[in-house]
Amino acid sequence: MKGYLWVVGTGPGDPEHLTLRARRVLEEAEAVVGYETYLRFLRPLLEGKEVRAGRMREEMRRAGEALELARGGKKVALVSGGDAGVYGMAGPLLELRGEGADDVEVEVVPGVTALSAAAALLGAPLMHDFAAVSLSDLLTPWEEIAERLEATARADFVIGLYNPASRRRSWQLPRAASIIGRYRSPHTPVGVVRNACRPGQEVKIIPLKDLAALSLDMNSMAIVGNSRTYVCGGRMVTPRGYGSQPGFPVR
Repeated sequence: MKGYLWVVGTGPGDPEHLTLRARRVLEEAEAVVGYETYLRFLRPLLEGKEVRAGRMREEMRRAGEALELARGGKKVALVSGGDAGVYGMAGPLLELRGEGADDVEVEVVPGVTALSAAAALLGAPLMHDFAAVSLSDLLTPWEEIAERLEATARADFVIGLYNPASRRRSWQLPRAASIIGRYRSPHTPVGVVRNACRPGQEVKIIPLKDLAALSLDMNSMAIVGNSRTYVCGGRMVTPRGYGSQPGFPVR
């Protein structure tokens, strides 16, 4: 019997932010595999299912478990926070499955990204071109990360900073702030969100000059505005140009 494997983006964590498709998939799945923290948020949807929980930095092991269960004929959901295709489990799973494998049918189910969730809480910081950069150097050398920060800052992209810091990584955020600061005003708005759309949520907007001193963690996201981003009514706004159209109120 051919198995079926869904790689499911579960969004920020709270089941309220699951897509309808993601919820249906979790209901239909016979087995669910995922990082223990993400599974904890989904507990009400997992009753009666085989659940395989793992820890951080065990991505390939979880992907292997999910494939093994699916090859045994089960319907399996491999869950990933945010969107499975954005710093998520879709990549490891497809790499492990390999070229031409047809013993398991795989579907990637999209979800709300951390960047999208944080942006919604901050207002409209992503209205113009933007880039996402992870500051974690566990899988990418810092030299490459620094080059990408330099390029995106020079090009005046709005920049979403994933994985800004952890207990073991505290120096990357100040260095990133320094690189971006070469091309942005020290008063550039930066939105900082922790635990977006789930318990313990924190949202604030600070000037770029204060970013380096912040104490952030892996549950945090920072969005650095471009040269035109401003704060309006307590919300970040990156104008796209609609204000130049007839009938738009002058601010």
